[in-house]
Amino acid sequence: MSDESPDWEFKDRDIAILSELSNDPQLSSRELTQVLESEYGIDVSHVTVSESIRRMRDEGVFREAIIPNEEYYIFALFEFKFNPEHFADNWREAMEHIKTDKHTLFFFLSDGEYQWKTVMMFRDRQEISRWIHDCYRDYGEVISNIRNSAVHNVLKFQTDPRIFGELGEERTDR
Repeated sequence: MSDESPDWEFKDRDIAILSELSNDPQLSSRELTQVLESEYGIDVSHVTVSESIRRMRDEGVFREAIIPNEEYYIFALFEFKFNPEHFADNWREAMEHIKTDKHTLFFFLSDGEYQWKTVMMFRDRQEISRWIHDCYRDYGEVISNIRNSAVHNVLKFQTDPRIFGELGEERTDR
């Protein structure tokens, strides 16, 4: 993931493409061309649609991720509290370990009480316990507490296409 924000001027076509792809990520550029025409009155070729998607992806306008069905994994939210005594000397190695760990789906910082948080995926509860044990063993001088919560009954896991309408509103507010 890049630390830089994308520099992108959204066209109505771009917003429609993002909305439709979030609704059905499997749409081909030919199918998307038909949807743009029928639903939005946007007449473009499938080559133009394909090129727009590629350019937005390359510029970092959106990211693509493969998310397995929640029936295969236990999703867990982990919150890391720090030991300030050893934080300055050892934080980077611990952060890189968590960030690059195969179980990590989503890793972020939160404000308020400064913490690292991550959504992780495991096959079973024993794997979760083993991961926590190993993390304390290897990075216990940096991390004073790991709070974890299992995520049960995932009821929605997708971007709602309506959110992209705000990108058009942002454009007109400038």
